Amino acid sequence: MLRVGNLDRSLAFYTDVLGMKLLRRSDYPDGKFTLAFVGYGSEAETAVLELTHNWETEAYDLGSGYGHIAIEVEDAYAACEATNARGGKVTRPAGPMKHGTTVIAFVEDPDGYKIEFIQRKMH
Repeated sequence: MLRVGNLDRSLAFYTDVLGMKLLRRSDYPDGKFTLAFVGYGSEAETAVLELTHNWETEAYDLGSGYGHIAIEVEDAYAACEATNARGGKVTRPAGPMKHGTTVIAFVEDPDGYKIEFIQRKMH
């Protein structure tokens, strides 16, 4: 679960930039929050992200305990190009990881959360 400051902006990033689908969204007026679930497939078959928007909070301190979300992609170079073309922010271009050969890249969502693209290894 990620707490987001602006749900519409975050949904646009995860769906339009990263290509996920909005799977479900529920408003809780008594609690003044909304939950939205996004992912690449159904919740029954794939991992999904829960985005929580507390209506009265516009931003969060990411803290020192959070690392990043990792997403396996066919081609990290192409994923970065698509992210840039869709208005996303690439913070570490695709290339081999330090001390290894796995191709990785990092992008950043509108709230500053880091997302790593890990290129699928050919078998």
